[in-house]
Amino acid sequence: MRLVIARCSVQYTGRLNAHLPLATRLLVHKGDGSLLVHSDGGSYKPLNWMSPPCTLTVETPEDDPDVEEQVVEQWRVVHAKSGDTLVVRLYEVLHDSSHELGVDPGLVKDGVEADLQRLLAEQVEVIGDDLTLVRREFPTAIGPVDLLLRDPAGGTIAVEVKRRGDIDGVEQLTRYLELLGRDPHLAPVTGVFAAQEIKPQAKVLAADRGIRCVTLDYDAMKGIESGAPRLF
Repeated sequence: MRLVIARCSVQYTGRLNAHLPLATRLLVHKGDGSLLVHSDGGSYKPLNWMSPPCTLTVETPEDDPDVEEQVVEQWRVVHAKSGDTLVVRLYEVLHDSSHELGVDPGLVKDGVEADLQRLLAEQVEVIGDDLTLVRREFPTAIGPVDLLLRDPAGGTIAVEVKRRGDIDGVEQLTRYLELLGRDPHLAPVTGVFAAQEIKPQAKVLAADRGIRCVTLDYDAMKGIESGAPRLF
């Protein structure tokens, strides 16, 4: 990966035309061939970029008579399929370095549904008092129920766990409840829809189906202060 900080202008020509006037910017030329133009603001999104497959050609002012004398170097990036062109004119290079990053192992997500399910199985009191865990991934003919719990009265609670709860998750739990309710050893069966974030439409549908919603605080379940403001 090559990182260049330079006073530069940028011209994009293709399906649309765009121009960035002269300013100091960060240019990132990655190993996959892509080029990203960043400013010192605007969050993570680049001001302009060219995605692979593309090729970068370095030109000097002598190669293009239209280039001003103040330009020390010109980068011409052409997309192999669309022909779109990104021309970066460098007037002053403040930093230029290359780094070998190697093969990236990929993103390992924390707080995926499997983690939530495991933590909730260990802390069933989050769902309610005096509950006991029957089994994780309780098998049914249409798929496993995330958690199956028993209440003190002998009733069964089916829990569907999601990171973000939407209508599809409520529908999924509804199908499980219909199937589990036919088993006399499990009936009566109630449902709990548990997620870190539950959409308003899902809450409305769950209430209509007699399903209770529980919002999970993943950090609190891990024993970490979540940073969310609270009175006490």
